Amino acid sequence: MFRTLRIATCTSLLVLGGLTGASAAELKAVASFSIIADLAKNVGGDRVEISTLVGPDGDAHVYEPRPADAASLEGANVVLVNGLQFEGFMSRLIETSGTKASIVEVSKGIEPLKNEEEGHEHHHGGEEKEEAGHNHDHEKAKHAKGSHDHDDGHEGHHHHGEFDPHAWQSIHNAEIYVKNIADAFCEADKAGCATYTANAEAYLNQLADLETEVKSTIDTIPADKRTIITSHDAFGYFEHEYGLKFLAPEGVSTEADASAADVAKLVDQVKEDKASAIFVENITNPRLVEQIATETGLKVGGTLYSDALSGPDGPASTYIDMFKYNVETMKSAILGS
Repeated sequence: MFRTLRIATCTSLLVLGGLTGASAAELKAVASFSIIADLAKNVGGDRVEISTLVGPDGDAHVYEPRPADAASLEGANVVLVNGLQFEGFMSRLIETSGTKASIVEVSKGIEPLKNEEEGHEHHHGGEEKEEAGHNHDHEKAKHAKGSHDHDDGHEGHHHHGEFDPHAWQSIHNAEIYVKNIADAFCEADKAGCATYTANAEAYLNQLADLETEVKSTIDTIPADKRTIITSHDAFGYFEHEYGLKFLAPEGVSTEADASAADVAKLVDQVKEDKASAIFVENITNPRLVEQIATETGLKVGGTLYSDALSGPDGPASTYIDMFKYNVETMKSAILGS
């Protein structure tokens, strides 16, 4: 009897295990880069198999697709892209793959900042607009390179576009990304919609807590010490939301190298604005920042994670960890703690 019971129990577990395995990968999704992949994993859970094109510490601005990427897209149900012309490689990759997947622009619905590139060093402010109960002060571009419709999101290299694509540097925008991802998964897998919705709500609560923590940390930084330098202009949305001023020798894309005139102008502005800290980014060569640090007398305050997460053993392996690490790194460099 006991042997029969054990066999029956084992058979039941195998059946349940098989069913669980079947439901664990109802969808195959491809994320264009690591930050979107992490947001998607929090929404999809075990029900979605997620692969990433541009991995940790990778630079999507200059990424060159591999044959394996086309194969990933071909087998996907959903492809998640940032849009705002961030992924210059996507249009040809989608065409090459012949994918039938839904192409979802996760930044849809955010209020984009204009891409102002006047000597590459700039900051964000301007006319006030209101969206979904949030007040946002948005700049008007003095010079915008390549005025394209931001809903496309699949332009080629060397077109930075009218808008700054780094919208995830605002936690409020990340919340919109999460909702768009949940909607995309629900559309592709209606049977799993309750799961995706519940996962998204739980993660949105974590993002709300993160927002509170970030603002509390930034409140400890004196107003006259909030000007810092980074490699390229990836923190416009962060500046807009949280009140730090970012200067950068390169514009919103890392494709175009800063000229000697750009660097000289930035050095002069740093001295005028009395910048408090300078940082390298995980996706860029540190030499230019080190040169500016030497010419301004600033000490490099560490590495910020801008367009990509760290590897799993690094300090910024998730979106939430990235935000916490960046803010603490800024604070420590500015206050010397």
